[in-house]
Amino acid sequence: MSTMPARQFDSIKLLDHRPEAADVRAEVLGGLGSQPKRLPPKLFYDDNGSKLFEKITRLPEYYLTRIEVGIMTKHAGEMASLTGPHASLIEFGSGSSFKTRTLLDHLEEPAAYVPVDISKDHLLTTAEKLATEYPDLEILPVCADFTKTFGLPDPGTAPARNLVYFPGSTIGNLETDDAISLLGVMAEIANVDGAAIIGVDLIKDPRILEKAYNDESGVTAEFNLNLLSRINREFDANFNPALFEHQAVFDDGARRIEMRLVSCQEQTVTVDGEAFYFADGEFIVTEYSHKYSANEFRSMAGKAGFDVVRLWTDPDQLFSVQYLEVAVES
Repeated sequence: MSTMPARQFDSIKLLDHRPEAADVRAEVLGGLGSQPKRLPPKLFYDDNGSKLFEKITRLPEYYLTRIEVGIMTKHAGEMASLTGPHASLIEFGSGSSFKTRTLLDHLEEPAAYVPVDISKDHLLTTAEKLATEYPDLEILPVCADFTKTFGLPDPGTAPARNLVYFPGSTIGNLETDDAISLLGVMAEIANVDGAAIIGVDLIKDPRILEKAYNDESGVTAEFNLNLLSRINREFDANFNPALFEHQAVFDDGARRIEMRLVSCQEQTVTVDGEAFYFADGEFIVTEYSHKYSANEFRSMAGKAGFDVVRLWTDPDQLFSVQYLEVAVES
């Protein structure tokens, strides 16, 4: 696996930590062989999936982005004040970096911007666009599976501290233990005296949630089904997306949305030469989206080595943005 800048994209140097293909293959085959069947949500974000997700964020039913943007617009100055000058901003799952611009506009003389994403092409496109908009800012993209520890590039100017940014409630896609593990990776990346800003979706009326993940225009369904097309392309599979349908349901006991691809008939699918049988109505779990109380997330952050310093939310308390600092060892 490469740990040196692997590609020049105009003035952008990419640090490439993409997972080995054999590791991803094993994860796909293992997930399809489990009960219930599962596929890793990180595979949503090929170039088409990343574009579809950007469309989802603009849907009227999808409250998360709209509310989070409002919180960032109102409180980014306070976040920047808590961070201090000359910070290196490290964004996990950079996407289009739309919300990041608000933070960058308020940070005092940031040392560098380090977007981290598993979708290489989308990552480079975003980095190039931001390099045009912020010509004096050093931009150092990293292609990696950020749920696992990865190396950081060295900015030309040493940062005063590292600020990890993880917007959009993606932390909720993981099981609790995995979410704590990811928070631990963030604490390691933030390092001593570091901090993090994390979007956390809050517990709310399940009807709001189910509407958000089952939009009338069908974009979320297209996003979910695109996962099968990617598996076909990259793992020599023969899924017929027309024989699966999107479903998103709320699990009240686990307090999470469960996104699924449901088989419309009895069928057998092969992936990289291995056969997988589907009964009529059997489903693949493609994503969880957990919802937390403020106290629950504070406890999780504490187990990973963070203290929650500040929490901002909307008037209806549907969503939160939380400011964490690496805990000082006693």
